[in-house]
Amino acid sequence: MNHELSQAHWFKSSRSKETTACVEIAHLTAGSVGVRDSKNPTGPALVFAPEEWDAFNANVRTGHFDRA
Repeated sequence: MNHELSQAHWFKSSRSKETTACVEIAHLTAGSVGVRDSKNPTGPALVFAPEEWDAFNANVRTGHFDRA
């Protein structure tokens, strides 16, 4: 599926400082989520299907990606 990203509303976490580089996300059509590097806003973006984004968030919440 081709997503139009030029009109997407990108935002960073509310915990991110304005000058801090991090990832930005955008809620896209049909529940998809775009993810991009805040240091390179015109660069490539990843687009996740709703179920992929939900699985990622669930794993973050349960500590699946925590370093040992």
